Amino acid sequence: MKIDLAVSHRQSGVTSSLTERARLVCARAKELEEAGEFEEARDAISEFWQRVGERPQVEGLDRIGRAEVLLRAGALSGWIGSARQLSGAQEIAKDLISESGGVFDELGLVERVAEARIDLAICYWREGAFDEARISLDDALMRLGDLDSEQRLRAFLNKALVETASKQYREALQLLREAAPLFEASHNHALKGKFSNVYAVVLQNRGFTEHRGDYIDQALIEFSASSFHFEQASHKRFQGRVENNLGFLYTYLKRFTEAHDHLERARSIFENFKDKGSVAEVDDSRARAFIAQGQFAKAETLARASVRVLEEGDELSLLAEALTTHGTALARLGNYSRARATLEKAIRTAHNAGNQESGGVAALAIVEELAKQLPVTDLRAYYRMAESELMDSQRAEVQNRLGKCARLILAIESVPDSGHGSVVERSSVSEATVSQPVHDLAGPSSSPEHVSLEEQVLHYEGNLIRQALEASEGSVTRAARMLGVTHQGLAFILNGRHKSLLTARKPVKRRRRSIIRFH
Repeated sequence: MKIDLAVSHRQSGVTSSLTERARLVCARAKELEEAGEFEEARDAISEFWQRVGERPQVEGLDRIGRAEVLLRAGALSGWIGSARQLSGAQEIAKDLISESGGVFDELGLVERVAEARIDLAICYWREGAFDEARISLDDALMRLGDLDSEQRLRAFLNKALVETASKQYREALQLLREAAPLFEASHNHALKGKFSNVYAVVLQNRGFTEHRGDYIDQALIEFSASSFHFEQASHKRFQGRVENNLGFLYTYLKRFTEAHDHLERARSIFENFKDKGSVAEVDDSRARAFIAQGQFAKAETLARASVRVLEEGDELSLLAEALTTHGTALARLGNYSRARATLEKAIRTAHNAGNQESGGVAALAIVEELAKQLPVTDLRAYYRMAESELMDSQRAEVQNRLGKCARLILAIESVPDSGHGSVVERSSVSEATVSQPVHDLAGPSSSPEHVSLEEQVLHYEGNLIRQALEASEGSVTRAARMLGVTHQGLAFILNGRHKSLLTARKPVKRRRRSIIRFH
C-alpha cells in the first residue's frame, strides 16, 4: 500500500509538472499568436503539437492542461491554415477549439469558454459563414455579461469585423461606437490597433456610400492610430493589413500612386511572413486598382494569381471576390467566354460560402460587363439574381449599379430584333439608348409624320413602365428602381398619365394603424 501511494505521488507530480509546462508554453504561444507570429507560436508548443492536421499530444495532462493545448492548437491551425491556404484547416481548427470549449464549459471557466467561442467565430468568418460567426460571438458576449475582460473586447471587435465583412456597415458602426469607451480604457496596444483598423474600414465604406468626406478624413486618422498601436505592440503583420486597407481607400479616391505605394508595402510585409493568403488578398486589391486605372492586362495577371492561391484554401468569400475581379478584368480584355465562366464560378463560390452579397455582385458584374454578348433572356436572369441578393445592400453604389443595369436591359429590349436570333444586335446600345429619338425605338405603329412628338414620348414611356412592371412582377418599388425614379414618382405617373397600366401593379397594401398614439 505504501508503495502504491508513493507511485501515486510520483505520477501526480509528473502530471502536475507536465501540466504546468503545458500552461506556460501555451501562454507564450498565445502572446506570439496575438503578435501575428504564428510559426513561432507553433514552435513554442511543439512539445505538444507540431503541425496542422495532427492531433495534439495531451496524454498525462489534467483537464485544464488538455483544454489549453487543444485551444492553442486549434486557434493556430486556423491562422496557419489561412496564411498557407491549407484546405480543410478551418474545419480542423473548429473541431479542436470546440473540444477545448466543451472542457472549459464543464469546468465552469466562463472567460475561457468565451475565448474559445471567439476563436471559433474567427474560423467561421474566414469561411464566409457569417451567421454562424454571429451566433458564436453572441454566445460569448452573453456568457461574459458586464465582466471586465479582454475577451469581451475581442468579442465586440470580431462581431464588428463580421458585420463589416458582410457589408452591414450600419450595424458595425453602431457596435464600434458602443464599444469605443471600453477600448479607450484598455492598455492593450494590439487590441486598440485592431479596433482602429476596423473602425477606419467601416468609416471609409460609410463615407463611400454617403459621400461623406468627413468620414473619409476620420478613417485616415483611425488608420494612423492603428499603425501607431501596432508599432507600439511590435505587430508587424497587422500593419500589413492597415497598408492594404489604405491602398483600397486611395484607389477609391483615384490617388493611384499612393494606393500602389501602400499596397506594395503590404505585399512586402506579408511576403516576409510567407503569408501567401494575405499576399493573395493584396494582389486582388492591386488588380482592382489597375482596373480603375484602365490597365486591364496587369489587373488580369494579378487577379489570376490571387485566385490560384485562394483556391487552395477554405476562405470562400475572399475567393468569390477575387474571382469577380478576375472575371471583370477578362471581360475588359475582350475574353468574354472566360469572363462569363469565371463570374459564374464567383456566384457558385459565394453561394457555397453563404455570402449573398458577393454572389449578387458577381451576377451584377455579368450584366455590366457582358451586356453586348449575352441574350437578353440571360441578362434578365442574372439581373433578377443580383436584385434578389442585393435588395438589402447598404452600399449606395450597388443600388445605383442595379438601377443602371435595369435601365440597360429595358433599353436593349426596346431595340427591334436585328435578325441575329435571340441575341439582339447591341453594338450601339448603352444606357444612353433611353435618350435616343423615339422613332428609333419601339414606338407607335403609325409613321412619325402622323403622330405628334408628345404621343410618341407618351407611348415610349408607357412601354418602358410596362416592361419594368413585368420584370418586377408588379412591384412598383422595384420597377421604380429599374427606371431610375422614386416610388412616389412612378406612382404619380401611373395614376396620372398611364392609368391603363395600374392593373399591372401589385395591389396596394393598406398599412395597419398603430395602436400607439403620440401626443
